[in-house]
Amino acid sequence: MSATWTIAQLERNTADGGVTVAHWRCTAVDGDHSASSYGTCSFTPDASAAGFVPYENLTEEQVIVWVWGQVDKLQTEAALTAKIDAEKNPTTTTGTPW
Repeated sequence: MSATWTIAQLERNTADGGVTVAHWRCTAVDGDHSASSYGTCSFTPDASAAGFVPYENLTEEQVIVWVWGQVDKLQTEAALTAKIDAEKNPTTTTGTPW
């Protein structure tokens, strides 16, 4: 299984470019099966703080690391793996016998 993390959207302060919300998605794929999770993380940017990165200088990889500071990466990926396993090995089904 492979998992891919992406940032779908950012919300920011127009005055200083500080990011206030990151909308993220994690998609897991195993052959023909896939599952995804979507969420948001809120931030309180401080333009005067050391290490502040304004919006125009951000990379997706950097924001993903911020997200992982609030979202458990391993737990999220494990939940997606469980969803895929359940899809590959269903315990119930639908249909009619005729």
